[in-house]
Amino acid sequence: MNEKDKLRKFQEFIDFEFKNEELLLESLTTPQLGNEIGKTSYEFLETLGDAVIKVIFILKIYRRGIIDPGEITKIKATLESDKNLKKVAESINLHKFIFKTEKQLVMGTRIMADVFEAICGAIFLDSNYDFKLVEEKMINPFYEDFDAIIGSSVVSEKNELLEFLQKKFKTSIIIKLKYVKSGPEHDLTWIAKNPKILGQVNQKELIKIPKRIESARFSNKKDVDKDIYTKILTYLEKKNN
Repeated sequence: MNEKDKLRKFQEFIDFEFKNEELLLESLTTPQLGNEIGKTSYEFLETLGDAVIKVIFILKIYRRGIIDPGEITKIKATLESDKNLKKVAESINLHKFIFKTEKQLVMGTRIMADVFEAICGAIFLDSNYDFKLVEEKMINPFYEDFDAIIGSSVVSEKNELLEFLQKKFKTSIIIKLKYVKSGPEHDLTWIAKNPKILGQVNQKELIKIPKRIESARFSNKKDVDKDIYTKILTYLEKKNN
Protein backbone atom coordinates (compact mmCIF):
# COMPACT_ATOMS: atom_id res chain seq x y z
CA MET A 1 0.00 0.00 0.00
CA ASN A 2 1.51 3.34 -1.01
CA GLU A 3 1.60 6.47 1.15
CA LYS A 4 -1.47 8.08 -0.38
CA ASP A 5 -3.59 4.94 -0.01
CA LYS A 6 -2.51 4.44 3.62
CA LEU A 7 -3.47 7.98 4.54
CA ARG A 8 -6.79 7.73 2.71
CA LYS A 9 -7.68 4.37 4.28
CA PHE A 10 -6.81 5.55 7.78
CA GLN A 11 -8.99 8.64 7.41
CA GLU A 12 -11.84 6.43 6.24
CA PHE A 13 -11.23 4.13 9.20
CA ILE A 14 -11.57 6.88 11.82
CA ASP A 15 -14.20 8.76 9.80
CA PHE A 16 -12.27 12.01 9.83
CA GLU A 17 -10.78 13.89 6.88
CA PHE A 18 -7.72 16.00 7.66
CA LYS A 19 -7.55 19.51 6.30
CA ASN A 20 -3.78 19.25 6.59
CA GLU A 21 -2.85 15.70 5.64
CA GLU A 22 0.80 16.37 6.49
CA LEU A 23 -0.16 16.26 10.17
CA LEU A 24 -1.50 12.76 9.77
CA LEU A 25 1.60 11.69 7.86
CA GLU A 26 3.82 13.03 10.64
CA SER A 27 1.78 11.23 13.30
CA LEU A 28 2.26 7.90 11.51
CA THR A 29 5.99 8.31 10.80
CA THR A 30 8.48 6.78 13.25
CA PRO A 31 11.53 8.83 14.30
CA GLN A 32 13.80 6.13 12.86
CA LEU A 33 12.26 6.49 9.40
CA GLY A 34 12.09 10.27 9.76
CA ASN A 35 15.84 10.46 10.44
CA GLU A 36 16.55 8.12 7.55
CA ILE A 37 14.58 10.02 4.90
CA GLY A 38 14.76 13.54 6.38
CA LYS A 39 11.07 13.91 7.25
CA THR A 40 9.31 15.06 10.41
CA SER A 41 8.25 12.18 12.66
CA TYR A 42 5.58 11.80 15.31
CA GLU A 43 7.74 13.05 18.22
CA PHE A 44 6.12 16.47 18.75
CA LEU A 45 2.60 15.25 18.02
CA GLU A 46 3.05 12.35 20.47
CA THR A 47 3.96 14.83 23.23
CA LEU A 48 0.96 17.00 22.38
CA GLY A 49 -1.37 14.01 22.08
CA ASP A 50 -0.26 12.73 25.48
CA ALA A 51 -1.38 16.02 27.05
CA VAL A 52 -4.66 16.06 25.09
CA ILE A 53 -5.52 12.51 26.16
CA LYS A 54 -4.83 13.38 29.81
CA VAL A 55 -7.39 16.21 29.69
CA ILE A 56 -9.96 14.00 27.95
CA PHE A 57 -9.57 11.22 30.50
CA ILE A 58 -9.81 13.61 33.45
CA LEU A 59 -13.04 15.08 32.07
CA LYS A 60 -14.51 11.63 31.30
CA ILE A 61 -13.75 10.46 34.84
CA TYR A 62 -15.17 13.70 36.27
CA ARG A 63 -18.37 13.20 34.26
CA ARG A 64 -18.81 9.86 36.04
CA GLY A 65 -19.08 11.77 39.31
CA ILE A 66 -15.54 11.02 40.52
CA ILE A 67 -14.00 14.16 42.01
CA ASP A 68 -11.38 12.88 44.44
CA PRO A 69 -7.98 13.98 43.00
CA GLY A 70 -6.21 10.84 44.16
CA GLU A 71 -8.85 8.59 42.60
CA ILE A 72 -8.81 10.56 39.33
CA THR A 73 -5.01 10.30 39.16
CA LYS A 74 -5.11 6.55 39.80
CA ILE A 75 -7.74 5.82 37.13
CA LYS A 76 -6.10 8.18 34.62
CA ALA A 77 -2.74 6.47 35.11
CA THR A 78 -4.32 3.13 34.20
CA LEU A 79 -6.13 4.52 31.16
CA GLU A 80 -3.06 6.29 29.74
CA SER A 81 -0.47 3.63 30.56
CA ASP A 82 1.72 2.35 27.73
CA LYS A 83 0.26 -1.11 28.29
CA ASN A 84 -3.28 0.13 27.79
CA LEU A 85 -2.47 2.40 24.84
CA LYS A 86 -0.59 -0.44 23.13
CA LYS A 87 -3.53 -2.76 23.70
CA VAL A 88 -5.94 -0.27 22.11
CA ALA A 89 -3.57 0.44 19.20
CA GLU A 90 -3.06 -3.27 18.51
CA SER A 91 -6.79 -3.98 18.70
CA ILE A 92 -7.38 -1.61 15.76
CA ASN A 93 -4.36 -2.91 13.77
CA LEU A 94 -2.67 0.48 13.88
CA HIS A 95 0.60 -1.12 12.77
CA LYS A 96 -0.79 -1.45 9.23
CA PHE A 97 -0.83 2.33 8.84
CA ILE A 98 2.55 3.18 10.40
CA PHE A 99 5.39 4.40 8.19
CA LYS A 100 8.61 2.75 9.43
CA THR A 101 11.97 1.50 8.23
CA GLU A 102 12.04 -1.86 6.51
CA LYS A 103 13.41 -3.83 9.47
CA GLN A 104 11.82 -1.79 12.27
CA LEU A 105 9.59 -3.72 14.67
CA VAL A 106 6.50 -1.85 15.90
CA MET A 107 4.05 -4.52 17.12
CA GLY A 108 4.33 -5.01 20.86
CA THR A 109 6.56 -1.96 21.28
CA ARG A 110 6.02 1.50 22.76
CA ILE A 111 5.81 2.84 19.20
CA MET A 112 2.18 1.66 19.04
CA ALA A 113 1.29 3.78 22.07
CA ASP A 114 3.31 6.74 20.75
CA VAL A 115 1.57 6.69 17.37
CA PHE A 116 -1.88 6.50 18.98
CA GLU A 117 -1.03 9.59 21.04
CA ALA A 118 0.45 11.32 17.99
CA ILE A 119 -2.73 10.79 15.99
CA CYS A 120 -4.71 12.38 18.83
CA GLY A 121 -2.30 15.33 18.73
CA ALA A 122 -2.66 15.61 14.95
CA ILE A 123 -6.47 15.63 15.09
CA PHE A 124 -6.31 18.22 17.89
CA LEU A 125 -4.20 20.58 15.76
CA ASP A 126 -6.12 19.95 12.54
CA SER A 127 -9.48 20.59 14.24
CA ASN A 128 -8.35 23.91 15.74
CA TYR A 129 -7.86 22.47 19.24
CA ASP A 130 -11.12 20.50 19.51
CA PHE A 131 -10.84 18.13 22.50
CA LYS A 132 -14.34 16.78 21.88
CA LEU A 133 -13.50 15.74 18.34
CA VAL A 134 -10.42 13.81 19.51
CA GLU A 135 -12.61 12.06 22.08
CA GLU A 136 -15.25 11.19 19.47
CA LYS A 137 -12.80 9.90 16.85
CA MET A 138 -10.06 8.19 18.89
CA ILE A 139 -11.16 7.59 22.49
CA ASN A 140 -14.84 6.65 22.53
CA PRO A 141 -14.74 4.19 19.60
CA PHE A 142 -11.59 2.32 20.67
CA TYR A 143 -11.55 2.41 24.47
CA GLU A 144 -14.28 -0.22 24.66
CA ASP A 145 -13.39 -1.28 28.21
CA PHE A 146 -13.45 2.24 29.66
CA ASP A 147 -16.17 1.33 32.17
CA ALA A 148 -14.37 -1.87 33.14
CA ILE A 149 -11.15 0.04 33.84
CA ILE A 150 -13.00 2.55 36.01
CA GLY A 151 -14.94 -0.25 37.69
CA SER A 152 -11.75 -2.15 38.50
CA SER A 153 -10.65 0.76 40.66
CA VAL A 154 -13.48 -0.17 43.07
CA VAL A 155 -11.80 -3.52 43.59
CA SER A 156 -8.48 -1.73 44.04
CA GLU A 157 -9.88 0.62 46.71
CA LYS A 158 -11.59 -2.18 48.60
CA ASN A 159 -8.50 -4.40 48.46
CA GLU A 160 -6.33 -1.57 49.74
CA LEU A 161 -8.69 -1.06 52.68
CA LEU A 162 -8.90 -4.80 53.41
CA GLU A 163 -5.10 -5.13 53.34
CA PHE A 164 -4.78 -2.28 55.84
CA LEU A 165 -7.40 -3.83 58.15
CA GLN A 166 -6.06 -7.37 57.92
CA LYS A 167 -2.56 -6.16 58.72
CA LYS A 168 -3.90 -4.24 61.73
CA PHE A 169 -6.21 -6.92 63.18
CA LYS A 170 -4.51 -10.10 61.88
CA THR A 171 -7.82 -11.63 60.81
CA SER A 172 -10.18 -11.82 57.84
CA ILE A 173 -12.45 -8.80 57.54
CA ILE A 174 -16.02 -8.09 56.42
CA ILE A 175 -17.02 -4.52 55.50
CA LYS A 176 -20.73 -3.80 55.79
CA LEU A 177 -22.36 -0.71 54.29
CA LYS A 178 -25.89 0.64 54.34
CA TYR A 179 -27.06 1.88 50.95
CA VAL A 180 -29.71 4.59 50.73
CA LYS A 181 -31.36 5.40 47.40
CA SER A 182 -33.44 8.40 46.44
CA GLY A 183 -35.11 9.91 43.41
CA PRO A 184 -37.41 8.48 40.73
CA GLU A 185 -36.70 4.97 39.40
CA HIS A 186 -35.39 6.33 36.09
CA ASP A 187 -32.96 8.68 37.86
CA LEU A 188 -31.93 7.00 41.11
CA THR A 189 -29.00 8.21 43.20
CA TRP A 190 -27.24 6.38 46.02
CA ILE A 191 -25.19 7.02 49.11
CA ALA A 192 -23.40 4.53 51.39
CA LYS A 193 -23.36 5.14 55.13
CA ASN A 194 -22.93 3.49 58.56
CA PRO A 195 -19.82 1.47 57.61
CA LYS A 196 -19.04 -1.42 59.94
CA ILE A 197 -15.75 -3.31 60.16
CA LEU A 198 -16.38 -6.87 61.37
CA GLY A 199 -14.25 -9.91 61.98
CA GLN A 200 -15.23 -12.63 59.52
CA VAL A 201 -15.15 -15.44 62.10
CA ASN A 202 -17.06 -13.96 65.04
CA GLN A 203 -18.85 -11.09 63.23
CA LYS A 204 -17.80 -8.73 66.03
CA GLU A 205 -17.17 -5.06 65.29
CA LEU A 206 -13.41 -4.51 65.37
CA ILE A 207 -13.33 -0.72 65.23
CA LYS A 208 -15.93 2.04 65.31
CA ILE A 209 -16.17 4.18 62.20
CA PRO A 210 -17.79 7.59 62.88
CA LYS A 211 -21.29 7.99 61.46
CA ARG A 212 -20.21 11.21 59.75
CA ILE A 213 -18.22 9.09 57.28
CA GLU A 214 -20.49 8.41 54.35
CA SER A 215 -20.17 8.58 50.58
CA ALA A 216 -21.15 11.44 48.36
CA ARG A 217 -24.28 10.89 46.27
CA PHE A 218 -23.77 9.10 42.94
CA SER A 219 -25.92 7.58 40.22
CA ASN A 220 -24.37 4.12 40.59
CA LYS A 221 -23.07 1.95 43.42
CA LYS A 222 -19.59 1.53 41.93
CA ASP A 223 -18.81 5.20 42.43
CA VAL A 224 -20.48 5.14 45.85
CA ASP A 225 -18.26 2.23 46.94
CA LYS A 226 -15.08 3.83 45.64
CA ASP A 227 -15.85 7.02 47.50
CA ILE A 228 -16.63 5.47 50.88
CA TYR A 229 -13.76 2.93 50.81
CA THR A 230 -11.38 5.83 50.17
CA LYS A 231 -12.87 7.87 53.01
CA ILE A 232 -12.71 4.96 55.48
CA LEU A 233 -9.08 4.26 54.63
CA THR A 234 -8.15 7.94 54.92
CA TYR A 235 -9.80 8.12 58.35
CA LEU A 236 -8.06 4.94 59.60
CA GLU A 237 -4.65 6.01 58.32
CA LYS A 238 -4.92 9.36 60.09
CA LYS A 239 -6.15 7.65 63.27
CA ASN A 240 -3.24 5.21 63.09
CA ASN A 241 -0.62 7.97 62.93
